[in-house]
Formats: sequence, C-alpha cells, structure tokens
Amino acid sequence: MSKQKLSSNERREQILNALKQTAEPKTGKELSELYAVSRQVIVGDIALLKAQNEPIMSTSQGYIYMSQQEDTPRYERTIACCHNKEQTEEELNILVDHGVYVKDVIVDHPIYGEFKAVLHISNRVDVKKFKAQVDQSKAALLSELTGGVHLHTIAADEEELLDQAEQALRDRGFIVEN
Repeated sequence: MSKQKLSSNERREQILNALKQTAEPKTGKELSELYAVSRQVIVGDIALLKAQNEPIMSTSQGYIYMSQQEDTPRYERTIACCHNKEQTEEELNILVDHGVYVKDVIVDHPIYGEFKAVLHISNRVDVKKFKAQVDQSKAALLSELTGGVHLHTIAADEEELLDQAEQALRDRGFIVEN
C-alpha cells in the first residue's frame, strides 16, 4: 500500500479494513507508519471509529477488531488475585499453561473507582510480549495501585480448565479468598 495522502475518512476506512482482515493486533506505530501520520492521529482515528460503534479493542499488543463471529470460549469467570509486580509473569503463565485466555485486568481504586484494561493474553508468547512492554515502558501495573490486589476475567472452552487454573493459582498463594 502506498503512502499517499488520504482524507481523514478514507484513512479511517482503510484502518478499519486493515483491522478486519487480521486476527493479529496492529499497533498504533504500525498503523501510523502505514498511513504516514503520527501515532496520535491514529489514536484519534481509533477513538472516532469506536464512537461509531465499531468493535475495536485496544490491547497491550495493539488494536483488534472483535468480529461477532469470533470463536469465543464458552466458559468465563472473574477471579481475585494478589501478588507483587515480579510475580505477574508467573501468574499469567500459570493461566495460559492451563489453556485459559486472560481477557482483562480490573482494579477497584479507593478514590477513582474501577479501572479495566484489556489484556488479550492466550499463550506464553503473549505473556512475554506483555512483560517486555511493561519492562520497556517502565509503567506501573494497575495492580500496583491497589497493593497487588486485582481481578482477571478468564475464559476457556471447558469449565474444568478454569477450575484447574484457579486451583494452581490458589496453590501458589495468588488467589484472594473471601
């Protein structure tokens, strides 16, 4: 695709088509290079597309178009966890090693209320990428705002996989019991 000057509407239409054509996340940097605009322009374009009810998710790996026909795991639950920043990779690896998809992380801040971030992590490669982004950005994890306490929405094709993953986290001391 050439880097010709597009109108804003044409660019947004092409961004939408590019996201629809792949299941892999596209980063703001990739899109900005593809359309020869700044990353901030892409952020604005994505915001406008979302405002038009396009099902675009912003994840730590990039933007994803969430089609309605997408195969989604049948079983889902929310678990409460607590651990320090250094144990994050271990927690995520335990989940994905049990065949569990980690949809998000949620914290309940005492002042600002609920914060939720889409993770979209389903294997060890995703975990490695997430850890690399955290390390590179030197950003705080959401769980650091709440002393390590956080929720995950997890999903799997079989309920037993969720049970096994949750038990493995419990055995490791990561599950917050009532």
